[in-house]
Amino acid sequence: MDQKERLNTLEVALNNEMREREFYLKNAQRTKNPLGKAMFQQIGDEELEHYERLQELHQKLEKQGKWPETLPLKVKDTVVKDVLKNVLKKLDSSPAGGDEDDLKAVRTAIDFEAKGTKYYADLRDNTSDTKVKQFFDLLAKIENEHYLSLKDTEEFLTDPVSWYERTERHTLDGA
Repeated sequence: MDQKERLNTLEVALNNEMREREFYLKNAQRTKNPLGKAMFQQIGDEELEHYERLQELHQKLEKQGKWPETLPLKVKDTVVKDVLKNVLKKLDSSPAGGDEDDLKAVRTAIDFEAKGTKYYADLRDNTSDTKVKQFFDLLAKIENEHYLSLKDTEEFLTDPVSWYERTERHTLDGA
């Protein structure tokens, strides 16, 4: 992958991260469900950090003409997987299931994150540079964590009983 291709792929990633952030923040404001609000806000904040790292990388690559040596090619690990559990701990009772708009937003977000995971994994797999590979691998893993957390949220919103049974590890032994 030459410099122009790298810059183009970073521009696509920058646009995707910003578009996704706007989507998450809009839905965090729209929903009345505390789980949806917390989940959308957290992912939106993480997408901003991805955008900032990619922007730094884009600027240095444009200036230096090569993958920078000094850029901290690291982003924070995601904490989105803890959002569902933390929100439920704070509530006196289970939040009401999501409305159709919440469910539609979660499913749209699942699609975003699946595509993001694939995009970053493809970038990782199409380079031999170890630093580049590690950076895009980290982004692919974080997008996958978002995907898994959103799938978990989708299950909670559509079938809270099954979600509780699965996550609380309760079994029925017939005794």
